[in-house]
Amino acid sequence: MKLEAYLFFPGTTGEAVEFYKDAFGGQLTITKRGDVDPSASEADKGQIINALLETPEFRLRASDRGDCTSTTQNRVALTIMGSDEPRLRKIFDALSDGGTVDSPLEKQFWGDTFGTLTDRYGINWQVNIEATKP
Repeated sequence: MKLEAYLFFPGTTGEAVEFYKDAFGGQLTITKRGDVDPSASEADKGQIINALLETPEFRLRASDRGDCTSTTQNRVALTIMGSDEPRLRKIFDALSDGGTVDSPLEKQFWGDTFGTLTDRYGINWQVNIEATKP
């Protein structure tokens, strides 16, 4: 069993997943409705029904969905954890481009460096850089 994040966007999936690809790297595959549904209307053919960003560490999926908005959601945050501080700082900066840093990456009382942000698409992220253990 595995758990994957699946994000929904109001017609902006293509630009959002390209943004995430720039931040994380990896291989991006996009399937549009018109690619697989010959009965799709002209208006629906360009809708992304599945985007998959695969990196060595994780997979992120996304699609267009007519009943969602770009309003920031506050019930879920995607969390990135690791010990590669330069890489995680670079990802934090990339994700915050055009978004809002809710709390900057700073050393925390539990010993790790932690920060939160909301990206330009309204997705909440947490980055936790694990402290080097002696």
